[in-house]
Amino acid sequence: MRRTIAIVFCLIGLFSVPRLAMAAETTVLLAQSAPTIERVLIEGAKRVEPETVRSYLLLQEGDEFDPGRIDRSLKSLFATGMFADVSFKRQGSDLVVTVVENPIINRVAFEGNSEIKDERIEPEVTLRPRVIYTRTKVQNDVQRILTLYRRLGRFAATVEPKVIQLPQNRVDLVFEINEGEPTEIRTIRFVGNREFDDADLRGVVQTKESRWYRFLSSDDVYDPDRLTLDRELLRRFYLSEGYADFSVISAVAELTPDRKDFFVTFTVDEGDRYVFGDITVEARLRDLDGEALRANVEEAPGDWYSSDLVEKTVDALTDDVGTLGFAFVDVRPRLNRNRVEKIIDVTYEINEGPRVFVERIDIVGNIRTVDHVIRREFRLVEGDAFNSAKLRRSRQRLQNLDFFESVTVERLPGSEADQTTIKVAVEEKSTGSLSLGLGYSTDDGVLGDIGLSERNFLGTGQQISLNLRIAAEASELKFSYTEPYFLDRDVRAGLDVFRTLKDSQSESSFDSETLGAGLRLGYPITEKLSQNWRYTLTFEKITNVDSDASIFVQAQEGEETLSEVSHTLLYDQRDSSISPTEGYYVRMINDLAGLGGTTHYLRNTLKAGQYFPFGRGDYVLGISGKVGTIYGIGEDVNLLNRFFIGGTDLRGFQVSGVGPRDTSTDDALGGEWMYTGSVEMKFPLGLPTELGILGRLFSDMGSTGSLSDSGSTIEDTGSLRMSVGAGVTWISPFGPIGLDFGVPVLEESFDKTENVRVNFGTRF
Repeated sequence: MRRTIAIVFCLIGLFSVPRLAMAAETTVLLAQSAPTIERVLIEGAKRVEPETVRSYLLLQEGDEFDPGRIDRSLKSLFATGMFADVSFKRQGSDLVVTVVENPIINRVAFEGNSEIKDERIEPEVTLRPRVIYTRTKVQNDVQRILTLYRRLGRFAATVEPKVIQLPQNRVDLVFEINEGEPTEIRTIRFVGNREFDDADLRGVVQTKESRWYRFLSSDDVYDPDRLTLDRELLRRFYLSEGYADFSVISAVAELTPDRKDFFVTFTVDEGDRYVFGDITVEARLRDLDGEALRANVEEAPGDWYSSDLVEKTVDALTDDVGTLGFAFVDVRPRLNRNRVEKIIDVTYEINEGPRVFVERIDIVGNIRTVDHVIRREFRLVEGDAFNSAKLRRSRQRLQNLDFFESVTVERLPGSEADQTTIKVAVEEKSTGSLSLGLGYSTDDGVLGDIGLSERNFLGTGQQISLNLRIAAEASELKFSYTEPYFLDRDVRAGLDVFRTLKDSQSESSFDSETLGAGLRLGYPITEKLSQNWRYTLTFEKITNVDSDASIFVQAQEGEETLSEVSHTLLYDQRDSSISPTEGYYVRMINDLAGLGGTTHYLRNTLKAGQYFPFGRGDYVLGISGKVGTIYGIGEDVNLLNRFFIGGTDLRGFQVSGVGPRDTSTDDALGGEWMYTGSVEMKFPLGLPTELGILGRLFSDMGSTGSLSDSGSTIEDTGSLRMSVGAGVTWISPFGPIGLDFGVPVLEESFDKTENVRVNFGTRF
C-alpha cells in the first residue's frame, strides 16, 4: 500500500515540475514588459520646492505605474494642507505631478464685532499671517468664533469668512461678524419639586429670568456652562436641606423659533428628607482620643441632615487634629443611610493620611501681580506636609486680597508618589479706581468726594489712596499708604496724613479743624487674632465759637496738640468682615495721649458683636455693643476727645443728641463714659436677590455721661435711652442707599430726637 502511494506522488511530481518552471518564466517575462517610471516631473510648484513634493510621493523613478500607490500619494499631498489641487498623469514613461498651491495669508481681520474685541478672538483662531490658507481651517475658526459668542448667550450670531485675492498667491482673510442680540432666558421652570416652589429654586440657581433690572448682569443670558453649574447648585442646596437622595434628572434649554430666547426646564427628583442619627468620632491614630474631639461636631441627633454641617465638621476636625501635631490626617465621614426610618448615622473616621509633601507651587494667570505677593498668602510652602485645610485657607486668603476675578487651586500629582504639585490659576481684575461721588448724609448734609486709589500698586500688594471729601458740615483730605508685608514679614504697616474741617454749630456751636499724621503697624497673632499699634500726631483747633455758646464750649476755644499711641486687639470669627451672616468678633482699643503734646488722657473702648443666620441664611440676627471710658491725666478731658452718641449708633436720636447738655444754650458737651447696644434683624423683602434690597428691624440703646465740668445749667442724667425702628438698605449699582425710621421709647426731655435717617451716595 505504501509503495503504491509513493509511486503516485512520483508521477504527480514528474508532471508538476515542467508546469512550475513554465509559470516562473512567464512571470519574469511579464515583469520585464510592465511599464516603469523613467522620470517624475513636478509642475505648478512655485513656493514649495519640487523636492518637497517628491518627499510625499510613495513611488519614484524606476517604480512601476501602480494605481494604488498613486492614489495614496495623492492623499498624502492633500494631507499636507499646502495644496488646493493635485493631479497625476502619465506621459509616455514619465509621471507628471501637477499641484496648485494654497495661498499664504497676508492679514486676518475681524469686522462687525463690538461685544467681543479682537484681542479676545485672535487667540481662538488658528489662522495667522504667513500661514497657509485652507478651507478646512477657515471653517474650524468660524466654529471657534461662534462658540465664543454662544458663551455670551448670543446664539443668533453669524460669521461669514471673506477672502480677498492679492498678488503673489496671497490673500487677506476677513471674518464678517453679525453679533445678533443676546439670547436671553424667558422662563425657568422646575418639574418634580414638591417641598420647594419654583420661586425658591430660582433663587438657588445662578441662571436668572430676563428682567429689566438685570441690565448690569449677564446671568439672564443663556450659557450652557452656567447651566452645568446650576445642576451642582441645586444638588448642594437639597443636600444642605437634608434631601440625601436628591438628583437632577435633566436640565434642558429649548431655543424659541425666532432664536431670541430660551425656555429652561430642570427636572428633579427630591427624594425624602433625612435627619441625623448617631454621630460618632473614631480616631484611629495612636494617642488620639476621639471623644475629646466631639466638641468640633456641630450637628446633633434629630437635627435635619445637612451636607454643609458635615463638611464644616470635617474641616474643624482636620484643623483641630493638625494643631495637636498630627501632620498627615485623613478625616472621612462614613454615612449609614436608613431609607426606611429616614435616618443617616455619621461616623467621622480619623485615619493617618498618606505621607504626601508639597513638591512645587505653580502660579499662572498673574500678569501684574508678582508671584511673591501670591505665595506669601499661602499657608503651605514647598517641602511642607500637604494639608487640605491649609490649602482651603490659602485659597480663601487669596480671594480676600480682592486682586483677582477668580482663584482656582488645584492639586496635581508630583514627580514621585509621595509628592504633590499645587497649581494656582488666577484671573486678575482692575485694582485701581478713580471715583467721583455726590450724595447726601444726615450727618454731613450734601457731600461730594473725589477718590483715587490703587490696591495693588505695581503688582506688589501695596495700597495707596488719596481722598477729598467736601460736605456742608464735614470736609476731609486724606492720603494713605499701606505695606501689607513690611520688611517681608507678616506685618502690616501704614502711613496716614489727613486734614479735617467739621461744622458742629448745630450740635455744639463751634467749628473744628484737625491736621495730623499717623503711623500704623499690625500683625496676626493667630489666624483669628490680630494686634495693631498706631501713633498719631494731631493739631486740633476749635474756632468760630458762637458768642451765645455754652461757657463750657467757649472755654475750649483754641489750639491743642495731641500725641497719641493706640493699641487694638481683634478676635474675629465672622464669615465676612463686610457683610457678616454668622460668627462673632471682639475688639479692644486702648488710646494713651500724653507722650508729648498738650492733651493727656487714657481712653479704653470695647466692641463686640455676634451674628446668627436663620432659615437658609436669608435672615440674619445681629447683636452688637460698645462700651468706653476716658480719663483725663492731670487735667479735664477736652471737648473734642469726649464721647458723643446718637445718629448711626443710636437711631431715633440726632448726632450728639444724647448725653450731657448745657440746657441754657442747647449745646452738646459729650461724656466721659458711654455704652451703646443694638439688636437688628436683616431679612429679604420678597424682591429678587440681585436687586440688593433688604429690610431690617432694630432696637438701639445707649447712654453717655459723667462730665467733669459741672454747672447748674448742665443736664447729665446718664440714664438709658432706647429706640425701635425699621429700615431698608439698597446696595445699588451707584452706591449704598439706606433709609431708617426710628422712634425713641426711652428719652430725656433735653435729648434731640430724629425719626428719619437717610444716607445716599453715588459713583459715576
